[in-house]
Amino acid sequence: LTVISCSKGQEYMAKGCQIFLAQISAKKEKDKSEGKQLEDVPVVRDYPEVFPKDLLGLPPARPVGFYIDLIPGAALVARAPYRLAPSEMKKLSEQLQELSEKGFIRPSSSLWGALVLFVKKKDGSFRMCIDYRELNKLTVKNRYPLP
Repeated sequence: LTVISCSKGQEYMAKGCQIFLAQISAKKEKDKSEGKQLEDVPVVRDYPEVFPKDLLGLPPARPVGFYIDLIPGAALVARAPYRLAPSEMKKLSEQLQELSEKGFIRPSSSLWGALVLFVKKKDGSFRMCIDYRELNKLTVKNRYPLP
């Protein structure tokens, strides 16, 4: 049994040789991560002080300035929000309130904006996503990824 390329196989077929095609496919394995928790990882158990249950807020302000270069002549992006069902709007309000109380977000008076939407997860809960596509179109692409 020898593994050959497609072009080599075509050459052999053109000469009238008998060839056999075999396909190997991976067997779909059961998801082993189902039901596992962060605490199940040995490193997390060994160093619990590095992996707090709940973060206390944003890290302290650093003296390093960070700027995102924009394409010259870029106009402000501030679109009307996506329509949300009343249940989604309630969930958004709850999440924003929670993030604000924890200190992860704060009110902004910026003229720039990004849309918020919810994506349903497998377990039925929702993941809040922020749509930065319009903003990303206006940034100068350089070799440093955005944080």
